[in-house]
Amino acid sequence: MNSTKTRRTYRLHPQSATLAAIALLLLGLVVPAGADPGNDNRAPDVGDFEELQVDAGHKVAFYTYAEGVQIYRWNGASWVFVGPEAVLFAEGPGVVGIHYGGPTWESNSGSKVVGTVLERCPQPDSIPWLKLAAASNQAPGIFQGVTFIQRVNTVGGNAPIAAGSFVGEEARVPYAADYFFYRKQG
Repeated sequence: MNSTKTRRTYRLHPQSATLAAIALLLLGLVVPAGADPGNDNRAPDVGDFEELQVDAGHKVAFYTYAEGVQIYRWNGASWVFVGPEAVLFAEGPGVVGIHYGGPTWESNSGSKVVGTVLERCPQPDSIPWLKLAAASNQAPGIFQGVTFIQRVNTVGGNAPIAAGSFVGEEARVPYAADYFFYRKQG
C-alpha cells in the first residue's frame, strides 16, 4: 500500500483557456454593468435543456461566476469524483464566497446552501450543466431562502483521461461555471 500522496494539477489547454476568456466576455451580456448582486432576476438561457428550467414561482435571486477545480481520486480502475473547490465572484463586490463538497456554497458572511442534484445535462467538453434543489440553508445572507441552483456555461473540469499512477492519487482539474440561485416568489 502506497501511503505517499501525489497530486496532479491539470492546466487548461490553450484552446480551453480561450473558451474560458470568451465565456467571461459573454458573462458581461448575462449580468448588466452596474447591476447590484441579487437584483438581476434574469434566468440563464438553458437552450434545449428544458429539464434545467426551475419550477414556476421561483426567480433568480443571485448570480455568481465560479473558478476553481474539480477534484478526482484514482481508485485503481477509474477516477472518482471527490468534490469541487472554487471561489465565487459577483459583479461589483468581487469575491462573495466559496464552493466545496456537499455540494455547498458559502458566502463570506457565513450564509450557506447545500444542494442535491435533480437533473444533469452532459456537455461534450466540460462537466455537466446541473439543476439542483436546496437541501438546507444556514444563516442569513445571500443564500438564505435559496430553493434551486443551476450550474451552466461550464468550462473544463472533466475527469482525467489517462489512468492514475497509484490508488489514492488525486487530480485537481480546473473548471469555471455560472451559478444561478433561485428563491420562491410571492
